[in-house]
Amino acid sequence: MRLILASGSKPRQDIFKNMGWKYEVIKSLVEEQSNATDPSEYVKDLSRDKANSVASQIDGNAIIVSADSIIYMEGKIYEKPKDKEEAYNNMKEMSGKVTYAVTGVTIKDLYQNKEISFADTAKVYIKEISDDDIKWYVDNEKDILNRCGYVMLGKASAFLDKVDGDYNTLFGISPSKVYDKFKELGYKMSDFELEN
Repeated sequence: MRLILASGSKPRQDIFKNMGWKYEVIKSLVEEQSNATDPSEYVKDLSRDKANSVASQIDGNAIIVSADSIIYMEGKIYEKPKDKEEAYNNMKEMSGKVTYAVTGVTIKDLYQNKEISFADTAKVYIKEISDDDIKWYVDNEKDILNRCGYVMLGKASAFLDKVDGDYNTLFGISPSKVYDKFKELGYKMSDFELEN
């Protein structure tokens, strides 16, 4: 069975590798857009755009898994910062606050012509961070412009107080939730080929 991860995100790819699944990476070619103001609907819309883009690029059947992640706090959606100044301001706003890592996932099953979209949220408590430490973080985190809000697999892990929810959601996809949806579609783990 052909499994495609519609994401260039290294943390998402690492999660799939850790599961042992044999998969291909095909990136979306569309500019994802959503007018939704609800964070869960917003990320589900963007993940659907990615899945549909990849489906239009391939021949034959596959199961396509796509995801999109944001940080949400006090009514504001945080995407990837445009520059270091925006990254600094974002972290300053989040210092000492509770933020929400929200990931939308779409599983597009071309074998059965079915599609499931869902959102998963982890509540993330950020410690108080001094201005000097925020500046140090922004200047020294190489992936600062490639992640929404903060890079939890990187230096921002020092600022994490605690997480309520699936820790993997911070990295862009929950294998536990994907497994649940595979089961809903009628699949079991042995249906998916493993990497040698």
